[in-house]
Amino acid sequence: MIIDFHSHLHPPSFKDRRGEIRKADATFAELFSNPAAKLADAPDLLDAMERAGVDVTVAMGIGWSDLPTAQEANDYILSAAKEHPGRIIPFCSVNPAWGAAALREVERCAAEGAVGIGELHPDSQGFDITGYKGMAPLMDAAKELNLITLVHGSEPAGHLYPGKGATTPGRLWAFIQNFPNNVIVCAHWGGGLPFYGLMPEVARGLENVYFDCAASPFLYGPKVFETVAGLVGAERILLGVDYPLLPQRRVIKQVRESSLTGAQKAAILGGNAKRLLGLGDAPE
Repeated sequence: MIIDFHSHLHPPSFKDRRGEIRKADATFAELFSNPAAKLADAPDLLDAMERAGVDVTVAMGIGWSDLPTAQEANDYILSAAKEHPGRIIPFCSVNPAWGAAALREVERCAAEGAVGIGELHPDSQGFDITGYKGMAPLMDAAKELNLITLVHGSEPAGHLYPGKGATTPGRLWAFIQNFPNNVIVCAHWGGGLPFYGLMPEVARGLENVYFDCAASPFLYGPKVFETVAGLVGAERILLGVDYPLLPQRRVIKQVRESSLTGAQKAAILGGNAKRLLGLGDAPE
């Protein structure tokens, strides 16, 4: 079973409403200012999954800053998941800065089938991920509702790109330490946080933390898979594509061509996500 833990879906109308959505939402404006930046709806995703041999995809928003836009996008993802059960797993996108409105949206989406929150994008959403007081209401709700939280991670070095931001390993580490009992997925290899797994206190603090490899070919050389597996364990790595930014086959190919063992590859390509999502009855 192949499970992509990081893909983005947008309502079909967003393709024709780019200008309107850019004006309303800061995250969309940052990520999709280039008219060539791809948007995908459910039929696009399902077609890509079929071509790449992906069985299940976790679909999420982009860290919306505007509540009505987020609600429209969340509704579309929830609807797509209901129309394609077992194929699309929905996350809901909220902004902790909305306060009580964020909690209401999380509760609403969880009641409709969402199993996670994400992708959080602290920079464009305008909240401090390191602050306990500001994050506690959302993280407490996530824990109570048994929701996974997925957060964007940024490298403190290297090239710039739309949406890179400043959610670097130190900030993610502060967030993880504040909420050690929440299940947290750090996207994009956590901006390199696994490399600090050589520090014993970091290794010990990652008990409930996973790292997806979304957009990996744009960020690191292919040896990153073996490196991170050696530092924090292959059981903490989730296949993430960042579709439609990348085709699924490109990232799957990197995993399959790595020097990892067959068991490690199987875990990354789907076994870890299957366990994390509670898909115990799904076929391998």
